Amino acid sequence: MLEPKKLKYRKQHRNRGSLKGVALRCNKVAYGQFGLKAMEKKEITARQLEAARKAAVRYIKRGGKMWIRIFPHKPITKKSAEVPMGSGKGAVEYYAAPVKPGTIIFEMDGIEPETAKEALRLASHKLPLQCKFIDKKTL
Repeated sequence: MLEPKKLKYRKQHRNRGSLKGVALRCNKVAYGQFGLKAMEKKEITARQLEAARKAAVRYIKRGGKMWIRIFPHKPITKKSAEVPMGSGKGAVEYYAAPVKPGTIIFEMDGIEPETAKEALRLASHKLPLQCKFIDKKTL
C-alpha cells in the first residue's frame, strides 16, 4: 500500500473545507491515452486506491501501462474505542488522498479503448466516489 516515507508532522488537521470547488491541478490526461476522472469530492484511502489498481491491472493482464495520479499523503487519526474525551489526538489509522471533482485518478496507455474502459470501470467500483471514463482524443 502507498504511504509517505517521511512527514514533517505525524498528525494533521482534517481540513475538509479544502475539498471545495473543482480540481485546478491534475485535471487533464497527461501521461496516457485514457483516464478515470473523479466526479465528486471525497477522501480516497490507500487501501481503496490499491484495490482499484489491482482490479484494473488484473483485467488488462499486464498489457499496457498504468499511472496513479494521486497519492495518499494525509494521515487520518482515530481514537480507540471507549476512550474518554481529552487526552490528545488519536493514533494514525491510515493515509488518504483528498480528491476534488475533475481530478484524474488513473491513466492508461498501450491497450485497446474497450479494454481500458472495462478495466477503469472495474477500478471505479472499488472507489467511494462516482467516476467517469475519459479519452485524450475527446478532450
